[in-house]
Amino acid sequence: MMNKKNVLIWAFILSSFMGFSQTFETDKKSFSESYKYELEGKYSKAVTSLKATYKEDSYEYNIRLGWLDYMAGQFIESISFYNKAISLKPMSIEARYGLINPLIAMGKVSETKDTYLEILQTSPLDPKANYRLALMYYQHENYKEAEELLLKVINIYPFDYDTIILLAWNSLQMGKTKEAQLLFQKALLFNPEDESALKGMEKLNWAY
Repeated sequence: MMNKKNVLIWAFILSSFMGFSQTFETDKKSFSESYKYELEGKYSKAVTSLKATYKEDSYEYNIRLGWLDYMAGQFIESISFYNKAISLKPMSIEARYGLINPLIAMGKVSETKDTYLEILQTSPLDPKANYRLALMYYQHENYKEAEELLLKVINIYPFDYDTIILLAWNSLQMGKTKEAQLLFQKALLFNPEDESALKGMEKLNWAY
């Protein structure tokens, strides 16, 4: 037997599909056309095909239009559709990752950061969100905040190059030379000719 939590989740899922299923064939045709146009690189036509049967209360329509408008370079519209998708499914991580694309394209640094933080509220160990937010902190010289996030990622993916090399440089910026050296060496085990790691080791040699 399902517990109460599972019953509530299924009730929520099924209720969200009730209206959708009533017009399934029409919706299927619109989505099919949108995929066809997308493959042809005709993003505006893909958007038009979906908008012909658009339902404001449909998560699927909104997240799909968010993506297509982003690909069409219509960033403001993309953000609007992604935000509608998030309002319909407040726990959605996929919609927030979609939203980040037009936010970055428009140079909205603060909003991008806030979106990563929202993802981490739902999924604290999400490696992509932790890494990307850490990279933002590193670029703004917030090394302590970057370190906290990178240490979470490296515990999950101990031999992930991107995490290792960023944590190495972050450690070097914090004056943690021993930690930086070990991390640069680990990066060189991943790629013995890695330019970034070799440059880091060179800087460490100067420091000594």
